[in-house]
Amino acid sequence: MLVDVVEVRALSGHWLHVRFADGVEGEIDLDGIVHWEGVFAPLVEPERFAEVRVDPELGTVVWPNGADIDPDVLYAAVTGRSIELPKAAAQR
Repeated sequence: MLVDVVEVRALSGHWLHVRFADGVEGEIDLDGIVHWEGVFAPLVEPERFAEVRVDPELGTVVWPNGADIDPDVLYAAVTGRSIELPKAAAQR
């Protein structure tokens, strides 16, 4: 699937608006995706969460503390499509 994130905007709560390189865009509630512990724990604070940006090399959203989310997970959340695993990984 791998479509890069090209734009992100923090919304209220733990919602993000993301736009992908293929033009798909939408809003995602990260409460349904992220466990707010470990590297994600500081992001429960609205001012830390709002520091989100796009890393063009990774093609996904990142925060200054090193947290990031796989772009495939974000794309699946926006489109409602499931993530397809490579056959070798699916057989494990």
